[in-house]
Amino acid sequence: MIARIWQRLKGTVAVERVERVKEAPVATIIPRSEHGVSRNNISKNALKVLYRLNDAGFRACLVGGGVRDLLLSLKPKDFDIATSASPEEVRALFRNCRLIGRRFRLAHVLYGREVIEVATFRASHRDGEDGRTDAGGRIMRDNVFGDIAEDALRRDFSVNALYYDIKDYSIHDYAGGMADVSARLLRLIGDPVTRYKEDPVRMLRAVRFAAKLDFEIAPEASDPIADLASELGEIPPARLFEEVLKLFHSGHAVKSLELLHDYYLLDYLFPHAAKKLGDDDESTWDLLERGLNNTDQRIRAGKSVTPAFLYAVFLWMDVSERYELWLAKGEAPMVAMQRAGDEALAVQLTHTSLPKRFSFPMREIWMMQGRLLTYTGKRALRLLEQPRFRAGYDFLCLRAELDSSLQERSDWWTRIQELPVEQQEEMARQAPKPDQLRKRKRRRKSPKKPDSEQ
Repeated sequence: MIARIWQRLKGTVAVERVERVKEAPVATIIPRSEHGVSRNNISKNALKVLYRLNDAGFRACLVGGGVRDLLLSLKPKDFDIATSASPEEVRALFRNCRLIGRRFRLAHVLYGREVIEVATFRASHRDGEDGRTDAGGRIMRDNVFGDIAEDALRRDFSVNALYYDIKDYSIHDYAGGMADVSARLLRLIGDPVTRYKEDPVRMLRAVRFAAKLDFEIAPEASDPIADLASELGEIPPARLFEEVLKLFHSGHAVKSLELLHDYYLLDYLFPHAAKKLGDDDESTWDLLERGLNNTDQRIRAGKSVTPAFLYAVFLWMDVSERYELWLAKGEAPMVAMQRAGDEALAVQLTHTSLPKRFSFPMREIWMMQGRLLTYTGKRALRLLEQPRFRAGYDFLCLRAELDSSLQERSDWWTRIQELPVEQQEEMARQAPKPDQLRKRKRRRKSPKKPDSEQ
């Protein structure tokens, strides 16, 4: 279906794309009979919002990734709506609505755990009461409302500027998005440098969509990324944390890592890991690849994942190096690990934040590595009962894949978990004590003699 539309449009899209950026675009309308988007695949709650807005006299369209994914026969994660209604008018229509944001005001319509995001059509950005940019062109405030044609030009990629109109179930294409969906191409709307400077996170979005959808980034959109990567240094760490989760917790983490490294974007998310990869450190690449593969597999299997494990993997090489330095200074292993973790996390938080509800479990994963290598008997049995045991064990197994000296101990923990409680006790008692972590004894200073004895 998309291929037929592409054949019909390809003669005009290339000519019109530049003109559309400069002038008010005219939509190509794809009627219901010529596209594959079905209401059966749209959230019932999203349809409720669309219909109520339409019945109230407002224009209401499904837009963005929801339309794109439906055209690709994928299941959308979210269903976003664009409308001619202002945020206050949306709130007046829905008792279960709340308004959020100052930089970019949105309405969230809540149905239990499902949130339908509703945005008012935006206009071309201009400075003023509701729109402001800084000296570098970055958008600081963006609440200038307009019509659907203006809204289309404000979106980032052409494939995200497709509008499914609930009034007649047609798709309105203002930027050649249908053609780019067919060609599996990510193309920015407008001048790429300007759009990236408006919001540097768009570079991360380009990588994420390319990895998720197996799309190619158009040359004019990919060429400036390496030169503009440093713009990410101005983005708040809390916002970059959210982007890290989108990149690495969506089932395509390994591909995302490859693209982030290729475009020098990883330097501004996980700088130590980026440096090691830049130095062609194979052990770092192997650790990250195996850890992210593990994450991808869990997501595909419908299992839970946590940022604590993700960050534990990304920061481990830094922690390991700092740990060795503290051991060399004479610190006991557990103290050395604690200090190494503190230092590595402090550096990381200047780039991407990590809420304490994740940083504490991450530290426990690191601290547990020493215990997993040394504990036997009753101490081993108590370790099995700890809430973070499974994450620590998984991390040890990951390390054992790269370090054969850890394999025997990893296998021991695997076996003991499979036994009934009474057999676990016997196995723990009979276990040969593994090699201790290296210990450094502090030199004790001789007590000073009284002055009379000196």
